[in-house]
Amino acid sequence: MAMITGLIGTTLFNRFLEGGALFMSLILICLLLSIYFMFKSFLSLNTDKETSKKMLKHIGDSGTLGLSLGVLGAFIGLITAFEVIEATGGAAPSIIAGGLKVAILSPIFGLFTFSFAKLSILVLRLIQQ
Repeated sequence: MAMITGLIGTTLFNRFLEGGALFMSLILICLLLSIYFMFKSFLSLNTDKETSKKMLKHIGDSGTLGLSLGVLGAFIGLITAFEVIEATGGAAPSIIAGGLKVAILSPIFGLFTFSFAKLSILVLRLIQQ
């Protein structure tokens, strides 16, 4: 079991680094903020409903920011890849496929962050009612 967990953890960490450390780190911060706001909203459900409702907005904003950062990271990665192709005068299909794979990683992580935030909002709204 530990070996499988180690392989999955290593693979996820490698994908994180392949996606570009800067944008993937910013998206990770958005995900962590969403988790923080979710817990803060959940803990304040019974004591302060107004704070709980404000946290829902923060969860949505941090999820949306994570998605937009992922898309921005993909476009910057594609522009960089096209500049390299332009400078070298062409590239092999395997190099282009590898570049596209890397360009898609940050939007996938951003989409995961956005989906987590929206699911959290849905669950918290159902609990609030």
